[in-house]
Amino acid sequence: MEATRLCPYCLQPLPGAAQSCPHCGKSFAGRNPGGTLPVGTVLAGRYTVGEMLSIDGEGILYRGAENLGRFRVTIKEYLPITLTAERTAESTLRPKTGSEVLFKTTRMDFADLYRSIQRITPANGLEAVLDVVEANNSVYAILENLGGTPLDQWLENHPGTIRPDDACTMLQPVFEGVAAMHKIGLVHRGICPENIRVMENDRCRLAGYATVGLRTAGSGLREQLYEGYSAPEQYSTAEFEGRYTDEYSLAAVFYRMVCGQAPVPAAQRMVADSNPRAKSVNGSLPLYVSQVLQLGLRLRPMERIQTVPQLYQALSSKEYTAELTRTMKPETPVRTAQPEPERKEHLLSLKALLAGIVILLSILILLTLWSVLSQHIHQPAASAAESEPASSEVMVPQNLVPNFIGMDYTQVQNNREYTSMYLFYVTEEYSDTAPAGQIIQQEPSADTVLKAGETIRLVVSKGPQMAEMPNIIGFTQDSAVKELEARGLVASCFMVVNDGSYASGCVVRTSEEPGTKVEVGTVITVYIAADPSVQITVTPEEPAATEPTTTEPAPPETTDPTPTEPEYNTD
Repeated sequence: MEATRLCPYCLQPLPGAAQSCPHCGKSFAGRNPGGTLPVGTVLAGRYTVGEMLSIDGEGILYRGAENLGRFRVTIKEYLPITLTAERTAESTLRPKTGSEVLFKTTRMDFADLYRSIQRITPANGLEAVLDVVEANNSVYAILENLGGTPLDQWLENHPGTIRPDDACTMLQPVFEGVAAMHKIGLVHRGICPENIRVMENDRCRLAGYATVGLRTAGSGLREQLYEGYSAPEQYSTAEFEGRYTDEYSLAAVFYRMVCGQAPVPAAQRMVADSNPRAKSVNGSLPLYVSQVLQLGLRLRPMERIQTVPQLYQALSSKEYTAELTRTMKPETPVRTAQPEPERKEHLLSLKALLAGIVILLSILILLTLWSVLSQHIHQPAASAAESEPASSEVMVPQNLVPNFIGMDYTQVQNNREYTSMYLFYVTEEYSDTAPAGQIIQQEPSADTVLKAGETIRLVVSKGPQMAEMPNIIGFTQDSAVKELEARGLVASCFMVVNDGSYASGCVVRTSEEPGTKVEVGTVITVYIAADPSVQITVTPEEPAATEPTTTEPAPPETTDPTPTEPEYNTD
């Protein structure tokens, strides 16, 4: 049976293998350039490919249509241009000779990325991944047609600066979406105004997903970095990227909105950091907002704000900013370029120093030769008997203790240099400012002289003691449990009778109201709607025999006109 096709322009059905639409009159031939999928191609019998929108080092973005529901989608095709040799007449991709392994591994990374995002979308702040299809020795991510206006265009249409409160409101869904990605171990690495869409309600959503290879220089793919918004660690494969990478980019986007200009590109700042403070660009900006952006845009990853929720809370609260500033270690200054006269003087002094070293070495060599000759001529007969060890002391290696505060404890655990040199005694404490896993105290302090093999005491953050109850109404049971576990809460699920007014298998209510603060470790009762077709009979339990009796007359039984929903433990 031939797959159903829709015209990607008017969404009307197409007859057979038609190369033009009889409804809108659009012709498909020659619409897309050579090497791309032709307009009208059907994927997985369900999606029709439309015109090409853009191309990057990782793949091609097309317009498209979903044939069954008859709605517009966006299709991202995996096609790394540096690793792909050609596309056959059957649309199959062939990797370049010698690049087969890298082609396969990056294709797997592409599929894993979009499948992971599919599991957490739809979410308000993220472009939804609807499906992931494997065909033509490639992978196709089917994305929602997000609409809206790119933030960079929106800012051009709204010249001037945005009030910090308004910027927080606009970007709140993006902050929440990025935090959701971080919870499952994903890092976006491409947050910039180009990849953020402003919707009709002036709230923003994030698009532009990509694998780590596309957003890291020197990875083997043609990298895609965004000047002013990509973090310093993205310019080198030797640097580790993490949640703080997206935090830098979000701080840069916020800087652009409230200052009216983008930060100085990170690659330039690493040579000479000339990025102006936000307050000096926009004098009306509250001082604490400028301080937060300065903390969020620090060049060294471990010295900047570590998580997106921390950044958002600091931008929203002057009090939290003051507390956060006290817990962060000072920034290490970046060495700036010297003026030309100073550089010349420095070179002259360097030449003089080298000349002096050469002269000293010559004198030392002459003295050594003279000493050796003298020993051969005047060697004492009893030298062996009279010789003594120069010292009976064994030198024990001593080192300066590194500054572990602010580091993630896993970085210490995985560093062989640290674990082979010191013993670590670790305790945990709750902290409202430091994310779980971050080191907040150490003893002895940094730069203390310590012998190899001695013990360093570390205090590691357990995260906040109180967690905010998330709104999980409508979540599936698995998604609800994962969301609660991510906040340190324990789910206890019960099935409730469903008369058809709820989606079966989804959460209808919880024992705690969304937004309330509950202690980490609290058991949350989650009520799940049963399948309406399932008939469940519950027999009331008899009172336990050990219950104490009373001589007082029992109150008369009353009949509640509203029957309660029977509950069933599904744990």
